[in-house]
Amino acid sequence: MSENAVPALGSREFTRWFWRQLTSMRTALFLLLLLAIAAVPGSIVPQRSVDARATEAYLIDHPKLGPILDKLGFFSVFTSPWFSAVYLLLLVSLVGCILPRSFVYLRALRARPPKAPKNFDRLPASASFETGSSVDEVTAAVRRALRGARLDIVNDGDLVEVRAEKGFLREAGNLIFHISVVVVLIGVAVGTLFGYRGTSIVTEGEGFSNVLTQYDEFGSGALFDTDDLPPFSLTLDDLTAKFQPLGSVQPGAPKLFRAQGTYESKPGDGAKPYDIKVNHPLSIDGTSVHLVGQGYAPVIKVTDAKGVVVFEDAVPFLPTDPSYTSNGVIKVPGAQPEQLGFQGFFLPTAITGKDGVSISAFPGAANPLLGLFVWHGDLGLDDGTPQSVYVLDKTKMKQYLGPNGKGFRISLSPGQETDLPGGGTIEYVNTAQFARFQFSSSPLVKVPLVGISFGLLGLVLSLFINPRRTWVRMRRDDSRTVVEVAALDRNPRDGLPADLDDFLTRLRGGLDKPKESS
Repeated sequence: MSENAVPALGSREFTRWFWRQLTSMRTALFLLLLLAIAAVPGSIVPQRSVDARATEAYLIDHPKLGPILDKLGFFSVFTSPWFSAVYLLLLVSLVGCILPRSFVYLRALRARPPKAPKNFDRLPASASFETGSSVDEVTAAVRRALRGARLDIVNDGDLVEVRAEKGFLREAGNLIFHISVVVVLIGVAVGTLFGYRGTSIVTEGEGFSNVLTQYDEFGSGALFDTDDLPPFSLTLDDLTAKFQPLGSVQPGAPKLFRAQGTYESKPGDGAKPYDIKVNHPLSIDGTSVHLVGQGYAPVIKVTDAKGVVVFEDAVPFLPTDPSYTSNGVIKVPGAQPEQLGFQGFFLPTAITGKDGVSISAFPGAANPLLGLFVWHGDLGLDDGTPQSVYVLDKTKMKQYLGPNGKGFRISLSPGQETDLPGGGTIEYVNTAQFARFQFSSSPLVKVPLVGISFGLLGLVLSLFINPRRTWVRMRRDDSRTVVEVAALDRNPRDGLPADLDDFLTRLRGGLDKPKESS
């Protein structure tokens, strides 16, 4: 080894060096930026915990890119290992920054203002003047002019020195801001780990019980136990959906969504009424119930070839565009001699387009039309593999064909009935509506809001308060008092000379005030 070679760091020295790098403010800012960048895919790519159907649709539409993004965790960004790692590192870095700075700040609060430098001319702002007032009178005027600052007055024979320091709230603001960031991070982490979120479609006249099997989509934190779901239930009695009329500035734009019904916090508590609107959720035992969507559920009645009513229920059709053109599936496993499956569309206000194809002109149900294609065979419900109620498995089914060799198509309006190719009938009884509710629970949900509020307060303090040290020397020279003044900002800025002039104006104004007679 050469004489100039630097010795290798031992494990203890390396750990200390790594900790200092991690807990530096530069690293904390870098990790905060990295966290913001890491969150970008979560706003671009659909997330399973928010909309599982959109995620599956993305995978189908992008057969090559989708699986790669799935392996990288892009469909669950905020619970992925790489996002969690950045999150935890940022939390550790901030705590490591805050603790030492807090101790330094506490020591600074107890410390006295520093001794004045010998030569005031070397400071950024200084001045001197003479006055006929005595040293005691000047000292009193200095006290008044420096009200709010921490003062030390030192007498050294004929020389009196006033040492002043103010602006301690600036560092307090910095600490409050950084602590608030930690509070927000902890609040979000607790809400994510111990919270849950799910959605369910509820048709008018039907209900929902807060059990896992009732959810269409469900996601929860790693530390949440589904056995702890609050045992509430609700019934949807009426759903009101209003849209801007045709001929208005925004025809078909949503005007009012309103869900009304009753709920029970737990079995036996008694039903209570609720009225949910957009951005006005219902709160039940720590769970917020939001109205996030609406659609139509045609009531369908199916009779099989033997004349037996094998299906009669409202079937939700999911909207695909602003005019509420909707897609849906009807499964009739009880039909004889073969199971039946229907797949098609629902148009709330059907009109004939330029190419002769029916389209929806308005989201309101002014002229409902139901279009269906029919399959027969095995629906695949008995093999134990879970199926989505919105997807028709056609692998073991055959489509009924019309006289032209194309798929046999059914078009029905409310109250209409038609025969099925294999025997039996299908009837479009009437049109019901459904509400799409989002159920979410996030412990400490108000903690991030409190953290952000205090963070803004700390930011204001750190931006508008300037820490400053001011020194005033006074000595008696014959019948005059020589006053020397200097100021130093701990955060240099251009306004210091002007502020010193303002201080001198206030100081001289205090000296020029006439004395009150005793």
